[in-house]
Amino acid sequence: MASSSSSSLKLNSLRKTLCYHLKQNRCYSKLKRASTSSSPSEFDKVADDVPTSGICRPLSEILKELNKKVPDSLVKTRIEKDGFPIRYIPWHVVNRVLNLHAPEWSGEVRSITYSAEAKSVSVVYRVTLYGTDAEIFRESTGTASIDDTSYGDPVQKAEAMAFRRACARFGLGLHLYHEESS
Repeated sequence: MASSSSSSLKLNSLRKTLCYHLKQNRCYSKLKRASTSSSPSEFDKVADDVPTSGICRPLSEILKELNKKVPDSLVKTRIEKDGFPIRYIPWHVVNRVLNLHAPEWSGEVRSITYSAEAKSVSVVYRVTLYGTDAEIFRESTGTASIDDTSYGDPVQKAEAMAFRRACARFGLGLHLYHEESS
């Protein structure tokens, strides 16, 4: 009897927890659990409505959102040494856009390489997007001169550049590259 009562208490607690999470998270996924009996158990019925960790849209929808033009108010301009203006989206804005449209994205530095003469540093960065149907990644590089500390540490500068470029390969801010070529 104690085992049955304990199981019932655990199940009620699980239901309350799941109901709370279902109200907080609108992304749902059917979790399939192999049942040993022919009829589903109470746990199986409750587990069918367990929310996922935020992966709630197919990649095509995520990419469609990322390909939209970034508002001009979020785009910055810096002047290069040769006087040429460069329009860019700061890395922290790119990060927020990814958090909004692809909340389960991940990023990682794949390599940091100094040039043979130690005058520049290059960073390879990978961004991975997760959808309900698949996951994809894009990598890109960023390079900064060791002598150029006008915008902070050269490694951080190269990483931010590589991160933005990897995101551009998904379409985020890609319109800025087309503006430069026209």
